[in-house]
Amino acid sequence: MRLTVLGKSPSWQDAGGACSGYLVQDGDTTLLVDCGNGVFGKLRRHVDYVDVDAVVLSHLHADHFLDLVPYSYALTYAPRQQPVPVHTWPGTDSPARPLLHAPPGARDVFRRVVGAWGNEDLVEGAFDLREYAPSDALEIGSLRVRFHGVEHYVQTYAIEVRCGDRRITYGADTAPTDDLVDFARGTDLLIVEATLPRPEREGERGHMTPREAAEHATRAGARRLVLTHISDELDPEWALAEAREAFDGPLEVAREDAVFEL
Repeated sequence: MRLTVLGKSPSWQDAGGACSGYLVQDGDTTLLVDCGNGVFGKLRRHVDYVDVDAVVLSHLHADHFLDLVPYSYALTYAPRQQPVPVHTWPGTDSPARPLLHAPPGARDVFRRVVGAWGNEDLVEGAFDLREYAPSDALEIGSLRVRFHGVEHYVQTYAIEVRCGDRRITYGADTAPTDDLVDFARGTDLLIVEATLPRPEREGERGHMTPREAAEHATRAGARRLVLTHISDELDPEWALAEAREAFDGPLEVAREDAVFEL
């Protein structure tokens, strides 16, 4: 099983970067976890977008799904997807229509967002949209996917991707929570957001610092930790130093095109 970081930015993109997006591959199975702004172009550098079996979303904040819009336009209007010959493409009766597993309420959210500049049913027309329940266990080719709720400003789910006895746990966006620790127990690779240089000063919490992310990894007994959802305006060496105070295993800050083999 191989994970490639397509985008690791927070809600604003790094210079030349992308927001949340992670490509998971095993044999002939290709899964995209989150599809934030900038991710579709990064995806195309690694795989053909018509070969993606499924997209799974952690939550319905735009920086985790906005590039479903250009992806949907490609699936709808690309020459290769048409029923009649276009240029060098022969036409097809079976255009690609990847599965799209999204949290409850996704259909209405997509219609509101896309309806602002196009057909409101664009996403559900391009993808086979299915709203998952938190208790669902998905089978996507050789991969198994599970969900667990975490603490964020909207309904948000950490995602586990398993292949045999190998596990990747993606914490999505979350405040400190025992739920993530329990869900990630013993995982091979834990990808945790480390958005904040310091905890929120007031109000509801929704994100973590590098040290808090590392504390979760230690408590979960994760074998390897990757800090993500962190801006290029924060020094990665600072983030690593903060995290190393709480986690003594293999540790790094996510970067685009980084590949992790399990």
